[in-house]
Amino acid sequence: MTKAAELAKMGEVLTNSQIGGRRNILINGSALVAQRGTTSIAAGTAGYGALDRYRINNGSTAVTNTLQSTTVPSGQGFSNSIHIDVTTADTSLTSGVQYLLTQRFEGQDLQHLKKGTSSAETTVLSFWVRSAKSGTHIVELFDTDNSRTINKAYTVSSADTWEYKKITIEGDTTGAFTNDNNLSLEVTWHLAAGSNFTSGTLQTSWGSRTDANRAVGQVNVLDSTDNNFYLTGIQWELGSQATPFEHRSFGKELALCQRYFEHDDSEGSDNYRFSMNKGTTSASYYFALPYCVTKRAKPTATVTQAYSDNFVLSAHSGSSGRGHMGLVSTASGSTATRALFEFTWTADAEL
Repeated sequence: MTKAAELAKMGEVLTNSQIGGRRNILINGSALVAQRGTTSIAAGTAGYGALDRYRINNGSTAVTNTLQSTTVPSGQGFSNSIHIDVTTADTSLTSGVQYLLTQRFEGQDLQHLKKGTSSAETTVLSFWVRSAKSGTHIVELFDTDNSRTINKAYTVSSADTWEYKKITIEGDTTGAFTNDNNLSLEVTWHLAAGSNFTSGTLQTSWGSRTDANRAVGQVNVLDSTDNNFYLTGIQWELGSQATPFEHRSFGKELALCQRYFEHDDSEGSDNYRFSMNKGTTSASYYFALPYCVTKRAKPTATVTQAYSDNFVLSAHSGSSGRGHMGLVSTASGSTATRALFEFTWTADAEL
């Protein structure tokens, strides 16, 4: 390699590394944050699992638990992984079955990808995976703004063994992302797929979505209760080369996750407690509870009362916003002049 080529190569690596900036577009790539705890994903349901920012869509008859695991690849600096544990198997997938693990992205966070222009950026998705099933696995990127998709296969060579994968995603010159706080892109790991999604030819370049081309060759990770699927060290970044994983502090990852979901005690299990003076036995009292992080959009707020003290406490949508939860307390016959509040709460602004 000539000196000029060496310098060009060095420049490419330095550019990819984005020294002083945030390289990883994904959030919670090392599975540090699990505000929801262990989550069971029943057959035919969808929702966010234990690990923040990772959504499960389970269209199968299988039942899985999503957990934060300490099973990690040795010597890589990771302490946690995403663990999907099959507790009820689906050994015979029907044609319309999908099981998906997805992270969703706002359009305003993807403008630097220059999608829909002649300068659309190449990116690299890298991760550590451990699957009970060797063979072909599929990763999919889906542009929800323009209904365009690209699907890439990776091979698990040895079952129940940590392996490092790097997948190049070519830039898409068609269809720009909307510049707002709504859903624009999904990055998805397929774990199982019926024939509706495997009967065509894998769509390895950007184009309009055709279901039959989305998961061609995908093995069935749900076919035994002995099966476990793990991911960690997930990084999606600009450039054509994967760089070392960007280890962010727990505090930074938590704040990024709290933009989408927050609860009363994100680092523990205590109820939220405070007290206030009551003027009369029949008055309603309104007050605000500030969030640690401003939410993506006005969240769905829920309150679960742990102690009554003769009052009813609930979230009040009309006085809530992106930065705070509105609460209303209604007395119910107590003659006490002081009310004790003990409750838990959540604020959900997920995509």
